[in-house]
Amino acid sequence: MGQLIDVMPALQNEKADPAGTAVDQVRAELAAADLLEALGVDLSAAELVDTPRRVARMYEELLTPQPFDPTTFVNDDGYDEMVVVRDIRFTSLCAHHMLPFSGIAHVGYLPGERIFGLSKLARIVTHFARSLQVQERLTKQVADWLNEQLQPRGVGVVLRAEHQCMTMRGIQAVGSTTVTSTMHGLLRKNPASRDEFLALCGEKA
Repeated sequence: MGQLIDVMPALQNEKADPAGTAVDQVRAELAAADLLEALGVDLSAAELVDTPRRVARMYEELLTPQPFDPTTFVNDDGYDEMVVVRDIRFTSLCAHHMLPFSGIAHVGYLPGERIFGLSKLARIVTHFARSLQVQERLTKQVADWLNEQLQPRGVGVVLRAEHQCMTMRGIQAVGSTTVTSTMHGLLRKNPASRDEFLALCGEKA
């Protein structure tokens, strides 16, 4: 049976590093103010005077990927069982409505010649989530990146999320969740490996 690690929620609270981004804060604040006024919001109200600035900074934070060093290590001990970091909490922005979708990610792999620092599996999810996203693309980006960087014998990624564009508007399907997955290598080709990964994630095969 593979190794199972539950990621600490605090890892998801690290502040994004805005260095190197091309955010025009002044234009973003003006645009936020224009939008709110166009929607009939009276920005002269005391509690709303600073709202455009807060909105601009919020979106800057949510759209700024967190940089990290993708450290790998030689698999000296020849560990060849599943490594899974589960219940990685994430929040991203829907590319269609710019409303948040939030949930958990399970990321696992079957090591080859190299292994990954465990915290990096959580950082990958957070990094790609900091963008205008659709859940399907986010799932594939995490899996593809890990597969390319580590060249393991197999990779599996499962995301389960609730989308506010479905729960608070439109159909208002409160409580609904969307599940997506991407598999590479043995986790895609070998049913036993796939079932083991899903079992470690707490997902039904």
